[in-house]
Amino acid sequence: MSDAELLAPDPGPARAHAGTADDAVTELHTDTARGLTGSEAADRLAATGPNRFRTPRQVTFRTVLADEITEPMMLLLLAVAVLYSVWGRLEDTIAIVVIISAVVLVEVFAEYRAKTVIAALGTLTAPTARVLRDGRLGQVPTEDLVPGDVVPLRAGARVPADVRLVGTWGLRVDESALTGESVAVGKDADDVLPAETPLAERSNVAFAGTTVAAGRARGVVVATGMATELGRITGLVLEAKPPRTALQQAMRDLSRVLAFVAIGFSVLVPLIGILGGQPWREMVLTGLTMAFATVPEELPIIISLVLGLGAYRLSRRNGLVRRLRAAEALGTVTVIATDKTGTLTENRMAVASLAADAVPEDRLLALGAACHDATAEGREWSGDPTDVAFLEAARDRDLLPGTPGGVPGDVVARFAFDAHRESMTVVHSRDDGRFLLVTKGAPEALLGRCTARGGYRALTADDRAALAAQAERMAGEGLRVIAVATRVLATVPGSVDDAESHLTFTGLVGLADPPRPEVPEAMAAARRAGIRVVMVTGDHPACARAIAGQIGLDGDGPLLTGRDLDRLDDTALDDAVAGTSLFARVAPEHKIRLVEALQGRGEVVAVTGDGINDAPALARADVGIAMGASGTDVARDSADLVLADDNFATITRALREGRTLYDNLRKGVKYYLACKAGLIATTVVGVLVGLPIPFAPIQIVVMEMFMDIAGSATFAAEPAERDTMDRPPRNPRDRFLDRSLVRSLVAGGVSLFVAVGGIYLVASWSGETTATAQTLAFLAWMVGYLALAWVMRSERTPLAGIGWWSNRFLPAWTVVTAVSIALIMFVPFLREALRLVPLSGTQWLVVVLVPIVAVSWIEIAKWPGAGRQAGAGAPRRSNPS
Repeated sequence: MSDAELLAPDPGPARAHAGTADDAVTELHTDTARGLTGSEAADRLAATGPNRFRTPRQVTFRTVLADEITEPMMLLLLAVAVLYSVWGRLEDTIAIVVIISAVVLVEVFAEYRAKTVIAALGTLTAPTARVLRDGRLGQVPTEDLVPGDVVPLRAGARVPADVRLVGTWGLRVDESALTGESVAVGKDADDVLPAETPLAERSNVAFAGTTVAAGRARGVVVATGMATELGRITGLVLEAKPPRTALQQAMRDLSRVLAFVAIGFSVLVPLIGILGGQPWREMVLTGLTMAFATVPEELPIIISLVLGLGAYRLSRRNGLVRRLRAAEALGTVTVIATDKTGTLTENRMAVASLAADAVPEDRLLALGAACHDATAEGREWSGDPTDVAFLEAARDRDLLPGTPGGVPGDVVARFAFDAHRESMTVVHSRDDGRFLLVTKGAPEALLGRCTARGGYRALTADDRAALAAQAERMAGEGLRVIAVATRVLATVPGSVDDAESHLTFTGLVGLADPPRPEVPEAMAAARRAGIRVVMVTGDHPACARAIAGQIGLDGDGPLLTGRDLDRLDDTALDDAVAGTSLFARVAPEHKIRLVEALQGRGEVVAVTGDGINDAPALARADVGIAMGASGTDVARDSADLVLADDNFATITRALREGRTLYDNLRKGVKYYLACKAGLIATTVVGVLVGLPIPFAPIQIVVMEMFMDIAGSATFAAEPAERDTMDRPPRNPRDRFLDRSLVRSLVAGGVSLFVAVGGIYLVASWSGETTATAQTLAFLAWMVGYLALAWVMRSERTPLAGIGWWSNRFLPAWTVVTAVSIALIMFVPFLREALRLVPLSGTQWLVVVLVPIVAVSWIEIAKWPGAGRQAGAGAPRRSNPS
């Protein structure tokens, strides 16, 4: 039988529940110990197709071109070309058609670049699945899964395909997305069910799109893509177009408003010209061309390019943006609520201290290693860092479960870690027919469930107080403290409540997890930026204080525990979060209360999380940040930003990038509108004083092409300014087009007008021909638009401070513009096509120097501010909360 026949969606997957696990493995020609080989998986992928439920939207140059040429502005340019062919010369028609084609290609390329960058972000954050292939456990894109793949499942994981379970350990799956059942259902790989069993009762199969609520399992993929139960129900759908972000919508609305203003001028200028005796045909062509050149159709492209490239730059530094709105919000964050383990610390747990209670230390370590939920990968393990630390320490002492020095017997029951219980339990069989139960978890949680201690002595209240104090001392040394307890049973407990009661305390284990070396500097950077950092951890309060002190987070300041939070009403909590930066022993529901309390005080909150229970807080936060290395699928799905390295320093880099892209957007819009304002002012004033139009229509089209490229590409590539992280966050309620931006764009537009309009007026009034005056105005504008881009690169830092070559695009575009001017002016055919005439040496000096001098004051104005900035240091927020 061929692979294609073997893997056909019917009848195999539909009856997977009706056979044993071994039947499914045999039918799919796979191996639960080694999985498929790479070549087998590739062949099956070719036969079955990708494991997807949505057809991704393809961004192609052709589709973007089709969208662009049907835009109103493109149709307007087409009208200009047609009228040129009717009223003008043939050579003018040919020239303008060529230039219009160039303009279209430039705009199409800019939009295509923006859309492909944004599409690439979706690829970077595409879901992956853990799979066993060639005997090794690794990650592959979920779309590459094929029938026969062996996949492990753990709490928080999204089931990537329909899976016939071959091994289950306390597995419960949330199938509400598929069946509507609100309660997680238990699964058992050993079940064999009738073929007619309803979907919701197939207890030996995990279905694509559902979520593992608890426990772990291993299974073999029996169906992918449209052959899954989810695929049969939903059918293949086209992936939804991403919604516009707030800034994208704001730019679109702004474009519409400014379009009316531009069109008004485009009607006014020809009307004044006609009334002043100008040729009406020339005025109509000029009006249509001005409408094209002054309507700000590039604004949406500029924001898409700036947001897309900014997010893509961040992705190359381990911050994967899942939603573009997060890239916008990063620049407004005022509070970071961060976890401790793995984010502030290295997540490299190692057993550092053993405090056994009337048992040998080796016995304590062996018991702790026997209570785990990790997956073996050769001599290594993957799973919770605490479990891995116990196993590695036990391996080094030959104390692993099943070895002569370790805990003997098979695992017969497992109760996974639960954030509310703060513990987990594993039950092992014994040779005498009884069972050894091992529990480990937070000391304060386990001590309350213990009734005896080592040597089977009764555990008194004084004993509990002494052991709690010992745990406190260990935590005060920066150790993560884990308590271990045991119990011998005649039968396997049926529930976690039965299991975790009447325990015998065995000892305390201290785990060292040092702070990441880059975190103190990242903390300092956040403070300089006016951002408050709050530690929210499930660890012991003393451990939280110790780590906080090492990273510069006020370890001696006030601290609240989860129990403290439970005693506070919303009003008291609102007051408490104003001055508290340390929260320990908190559960996920506490985290969401903290987020809401901070937001109630007007803060913009970024929250980190990795567990399935963190999803509500991640979704509620202004920016949800999930851990990419240790986080669950559910957490990543709920987050806006995924940290590929689980590193706090990446968060501060993301905040810097968020501020930079917003700054760049302001600069790009300011420059773009300033150029438009300068062009309109020059044209209107020229007509008002009774002179011919300063620019021929074909010249306006060329100027628009150069300006569009500079506006869309220059500022998307601009690096951060020197003081980006030395100023408070911006207020998200502030208007984008505020007074500061309007003043700056007016100043830029006026400067450009003074240079270009001034040269044109002086030339016209001094007796120069109309062709010469238009040539001077055209060249002055070409120099002036470029000089304006240079001085508007930064808002506060002089060019010498940010580096002349830090923006790689602008120097290159300067050379391109200079070469283009030389070709236009010194190649007779091009010069005549653009209705230009040769200039004298003096005139060349004027068109080059006057525009540069006219805009240079914008650069000079930055120098005093830069000096004060360097001398005064970073600004501080008046209200740290």
